[in-house]
Amino acid sequence: MLSDIYLKLETGQIIGLFGRNGCGKSTLLKVIFGIVPALDKSVFINGISMNSSSRLLNEISYLHQNQFIPNHFSVFKTIQLSIDKQKILVFCEDDFLKPLLNQKIKDLSFGELRYLQVKLMFFNQSKFVLLDEPFNGLSPKMIEIIMLLIKENSEEKGIILTDHNYKNVIEISTDLRILKDGKLQVINKKAELVSEGYLTNSANF
Repeated sequence: MLSDIYLKLETGQIIGLFGRNGCGKSTLLKVIFGIVPALDKSVFINGISMNSSSRLLNEISYLHQNQFIPNHFSVFKTIQLSIDKQKILVFCEDDFLKPLLNQKIKDLSFGELRYLQVKLMFFNQSKFVLLDEPFNGLSPKMIEIIMLLIKENSEEKGIILTDHNYKNVIEISTDLRILKDGKLQVINKKAELVSEGYLTNSANF
């Protein structure tokens, strides 16, 4: 059960969120996004209360672990329906996406689909992005491509990132947190992930 959690996130910041399986990382992201209710929850953006779920949808984007785009859509139709018209040309000027624009979502590889999903998160109007397991099931090459995408967009967005691939999370994050016993703790040194029981002494940083 989550309790007494305080989390501050600013644009330009990437918070890497760690914790053992079942500790509540995904639940915490869903609470922040507003799709899981929580007692005494308060979300403020620039000092303004955003507790209403409808208001949060405009301010926060959430990439969950499951596929959320209809399989019969083409990649281009997905882009048209997901972002502002003024941004479509810039979005599609992407060497990775160009060959995929006319393909159906169902025909994309898992890595191609994940790339599209992550990029859509960064091209909407929200200033904050929650990424739940963005690297899960991806090849090292696709992880590298998506990490670059996250880095390129992090200056204008505030990002919370959780993934079992701890090395990549550590590499890309500006700040680290661990969720343990329902509470959120600041991690100042990588070695604290060992002392807090998340990693073993043999883990390589």
